Amino acid sequence: MTNGSAGAEAGQIRVILADDHTLVRGGIRRILEGQPGIEVVAEASDGTRALECLDAIAADLLVLDLKMPGADGIDVLRAAKAAHPALKVIVLTMHAGREYVARALQHGADGYLLKDSAVQDLVAAVRAVAAGGTYFSPAIQEEMLGLLREGPKAAPVPLTDREREVLRLLASGLSSKEVGAALNISPRTAETHRANLMHKLGVKSVAVLIQVAIREGILDPPGSR
Repeated sequence: MTNGSAGAEAGQIRVILADDHTLVRGGIRRILEGQPGIEVVAEASDGTRALECLDAIAADLLVLDLKMPGADGIDVLRAAKAAHPALKVIVLTMHAGREYVARALQHGADGYLLKDSAVQDLVAAVRAVAAGGTYFSPAIQEEMLGLLREGPKAAPVPLTDREREVLRLLASGLSSKEVGAALNISPRTAETHRANLMHKLGVKSVAVLIQVAIREGILDPPGSR
């Protein structure tokens, strides 16, 4: 496949890779471009270059390391989401600490993978996140559960029965389109419910909706079954 807009096919998932290790980027590129429907359109070796690529090249998804020269990965995540609201971001890092996870979720990460699970999980994560879902390594799910246990309890938020249904499905990893099909409503209506939920619950990403769903008892915690 070729980089850039030339040759990009309709329906392609256009990905930018941001990691300061050339070998890591090369490995990620080989994994992704070995799959149909995924195209790596640019690579960046530091945070500043990653933001420049996002401004210059149309992309659907950013695979982002947290520790790079130049702009810090969290700063890149924050700036990328502010400048490109439709952009999906998967954090791919060696850092599984709770502080890293909390900051990434706070600033809108749609997925969080550890590098030691990239070979097994990366393609599935890219496809899930590009479709409007979320994807987290099992170890990260455990950290998310820990964050819930440690966090302050918010006052209960009144939700309609339909909003609870939508929240349960979104937290299970379904996209708005899939939620609409499951509930026999239009994708636009499902998207409206999602926007209303995020407003009511004061969150900015579907990833945090998962945390709220666990806290509210709508979704079982990871490993509870």
